[in-house]
Amino acid sequence: MDLGLSDRKAVICASSRGLGRGCAVALAEAGCSVVINGRNAHTLTDTAKDIHHATGAKVDVVVADVSTIEGQNALLAACPDPDILVNNNGGPPFRDFRELDRQAILEGVTQNMVTPIELIQSVIDGMCERRFGRIVNITSSSVYMPIRGLDLSSGARAGLTSFLAGVARSVADRNVTINTLLPGKMDTDRLTSSFQNTSAKTGKSIDEVKAAALQNIPASRMGTPEEFGNTCAFLCSRYAGYITGRNLLVDGGLYPSAF
Repeated sequence: MDLGLSDRKAVICASSRGLGRGCAVALAEAGCSVVINGRNAHTLTDTAKDIHHATGAKVDVVVADVSTIEGQNALLAACPDPDILVNNNGGPPFRDFRELDRQAILEGVTQNMVTPIELIQSVIDGMCERRFGRIVNITSSSVYMPIRGLDLSSGARAGLTSFLAGVARSVADRNVTINTLLPGKMDTDRLTSSFQNTSAKTGKSIDEVKAAALQNIPASRMGTPEEFGNTCAFLCSRYAGYITGRNLLVDGGLYPSAF
């Protein structure tokens, strides 16, 4: 299917690996030139080579922490007028909320709420003027279904969701959409690390920990970065112009809700 994205320009934050990389690959396959971002230069360069080799797309790299103003400026210098912005960033680590001090809370909110808002502020007017824009925010299914120890991450991402609900509706008439993807248990390094930590704490093998997690997922498997990325690409496509202000769970049916 032609998604109508040929020659579009996309900025994908935190995209050297995991779900961000999955989104970058899918958008490159759809015909976009992509700007990818990460903090590890070696990993980022390898990812750029892989994407270009697989798709032929133009791939620019920006080694930076997107949570900083300097990192954001570097991204926008590489692509001043993106048609697509995929907001993504690592979340705070598992931690009992009692252990969070003010600085840790502020850092978590900056990473997962303030940063995407700042980037949207920088690009949204240009999208409105060109009458095409697609903004996709990657948050977490924990926004709907709390996970103990991820309270800071969930709270910051929920704040972002509510903040953008009205913004999305204010620009819909200019063919600019803002939607959110909420991943569940995805086959990424972050989830693998979580399994390893649980294994170390409980004495159970990693296979046992993983099997227990899969028991709760109706699909009986983890999601892949590839299918997550293709979902993102659809939300960025010409076919999704009538979808905005929505939160789409990509969780294999894990969240038990009829609506």
